[in-house]
Amino acid sequence: MLTSLMEGLLCCLTSKSANIVAPAETSESTDGYEFVEVKPGRVLRVRHIIPDRPVVEEPTGPGGTVSCKRKITVYRNGQLFIENLGDRASAELKNCQNGEAEPKNTVEVELTDCGKSSAPVSIPEAGPESVATDQSQHPRKRRRKPKRTVVIDCERKISSCKGTHADVALFFIHGVGGSLDIWNSQVDFFSRLGYEVISPDLAGHGASSAPQIAAAYTFYALAEDMRLIFKRYARKRNILIGHSYGVSFCTFLAHEYPEQIHKMVMINGGGPTALEPSLCSIFNLPTCVLHCLSPLLAWSFLKAGFARQGAKEKQLLKDNNAFNVSSFVLRAMMSGQYWPEGDEVYHAELTVPILLVHGMHDKFVPIEEDQRMAEILLMAFLKVLEDGSHMVMMESPEAVNTLLHEFILWEPTTSPPQKKESKTLAPATLTATCLERITLDGLTK
Repeated sequence: MLTSLMEGLLCCLTSKSANIVAPAETSESTDGYEFVEVKPGRVLRVRHIIPDRPVVEEPTGPGGTVSCKRKITVYRNGQLFIENLGDRASAELKNCQNGEAEPKNTVEVELTDCGKSSAPVSIPEAGPESVATDQSQHPRKRRRKPKRTVVIDCERKISSCKGTHADVALFFIHGVGGSLDIWNSQVDFFSRLGYEVISPDLAGHGASSAPQIAAAYTFYALAEDMRLIFKRYARKRNILIGHSYGVSFCTFLAHEYPEQIHKMVMINGGGPTALEPSLCSIFNLPTCVLHCLSPLLAWSFLKAGFARQGAKEKQLLKDNNAFNVSSFVLRAMMSGQYWPEGDEVYHAELTVPILLVHGMHDKFVPIEEDQRMAEILLMAFLKVLEDGSHMVMMESPEAVNTLLHEFILWEPTTSPPQKKESKTLAPATLTATCLERITLDGLTK
């Protein structure tokens, strides 16, 4: 603690960062580790394991086809209306492109005068002349025009992904303060099963290079890094697994490459809201002050990120290089979380099957946020682990590995029937809805 205070004071006096913003030294072997230059001078460490598969590979199963048909309407007051269309979509919806035309089934709103009674008035069936005469006596009605309308009409083929399939690749993306080492249990588990595994260090994390400009850590800069990594290692069927902030990058990739993303897993990723940095945050303090507070921040992360705070959890943080970034990178990462496009509509447009894993004791992400995410998504399956917290994949690796493996192997046996249904979501609150869910054997038990 005294060392941190002295280094922070030196930082304030010299106007220089007390942290060495450079790639972290690593003593591990280079086997399975690669350094990829995504841009000139911007180098990311990537753990890439290609398993030794048998010569005769197991053929891919037939899988099942899921019909993805829904209409998403956003009104000017922020209200979101999602309608699942089931097996049939009308011709008028096919002609209604994203925001370019108005659907015919708009919502009617009654406008009444304040001086008149608000009791409902029935309008008798009559000809045009009678209707015109009664318009001056009864409340007027007008059609509320939507601000934006999105129509999804496609089919997805979902199949089981086994380790013997050469066209399958698993991507693990960590969040703020982490590194690829937090996935060690998952990477070792799936590589032993024969899966090809790719896990990068974000810029400024682990052994990746750490530029000394804050613009290098914006969401868009980091998302572009992940795009380049994905394009370099992607196979035909790719499965994305993200944790915390890393979930946002997985969502970005799933939206950009819907045909290549076969499944996705969100671990404590939070709600489907647009990212915006907080104006009143401790991470807005100067870098030198944050460096002085680094022991306190590390203790706070241990207390909030783990269900238990014993010697085992402290050793997990040390061994897996978690929350071991410079104060400059940490401050830049938190202030760079600006992504206005990633709102509820953006998430509602996803058609990929998604497993949400939530640690019951997570103090960073409330369970209500993951529940909201599950309600917005088209095909989402929420699983809550009672013994885990924010770093659940480190606390309960066996349970997480089993859960992920079941989801990766899952495929719908037949195309499930979907009924036409709708739901209205308020801009700030969200209640329980009746979205049609596909039964996921082994995960809903």
